[in-house]
Amino acid sequence: MDKNLIQRTISGLVYVAVIILCTTPLGAQLINKIHPDLIRQEYLYHGLITLLLLVGTWECVKIMKFGKGYEKWIVFPLVIFTYYVFSKRYFHHDFFFDFRLNEILAISLVAIAVVTLFKYSNELYFDIGKLIFTVIYVALPFSFALGLPKFSSFDGTFSLEVLFLFILIWSSDTFAYLTGKFFGKHKMAPKISPKKTWEGYVGGVVLTLVLSYFIEHYQPELRGNWMVVGFLVAAFAPLGDLVESQLKRNFGVKDSGNIIPGHGGVLDRLDSFLICVPVVYLYFILEKFI
Repeated sequence: MDKNLIQRTISGLVYVAVIILCTTPLGAQLINKIHPDLIRQEYLYHGLITLLLLVGTWECVKIMKFGKGYEKWIVFPLVIFTYYVFSKRYFHHDFFFDFRLNEILAISLVAIAVVTLFKYSNELYFDIGKLIFTVIYVALPFSFALGLPKFSSFDGTFSLEVLFLFILIWSSDTFAYLTGKFFGKHKMAPKISPKKTWEGYVGGVVLTLVLSYFIEHYQPELRGNWMVVGFLVAAFAPLGDLVESQLKRNFGVKDSGNIIPGHGGVLDRLDSFLICVPVVYLYFILEKFI
């Protein structure tokens, strides 16, 4: 058997296991069986997101090849500060999906960063542009990710919004790939991602919506309407892949890293997540006003 396939399979299973343990009550339950009341589930989740933030920032710095100026040395402090500012209330779960102008503006910055990458990429060849892009592209989505699940310190409940968000992203990628492989003819972005087709995109949307129907039907305790969430994920997940592909293409990089053997780096695995999180977060806010 191909050693690379074995490596990819093992590292892929470990990656999925870590996601499940940190985004469901299962992780804390297993640890607390060894030592009762040692940890709460939200701490595992906060730890995972913070670790991914730090590794993702390091990978972005390597991809964009910062120079020797001051920008390279302040990128981590600025990312951590931004992450703290936009996520500090989630550590005590002070989050009620209320309308906060600074968060809406921050989500708008993510959209501006994406447009800059595709339309005004010359701006990213300056270290100050690289610094601003890294802070927006990495720090803001991970900050908003902390606000997606519901949890209670009183009874230890921890909801599954993030787990099902991952499942929808994985299903969207898988369905789009399979549909494109068998029926794909019209390239979506041949210069950026030659294997993506419009047929695959449509297949990913339709089949992800089918999965979303079952999530909505069997998980009524989740926030929002998951048919809507599924549509948003299927619509925007391919954009996340294109964003990271364009970023690597601009700087002549194949993979963002090798922390997940056979799969690349954190940004390679979470490219769709980084775009879907702000979109879903915005939906959960607006849903309160509809």
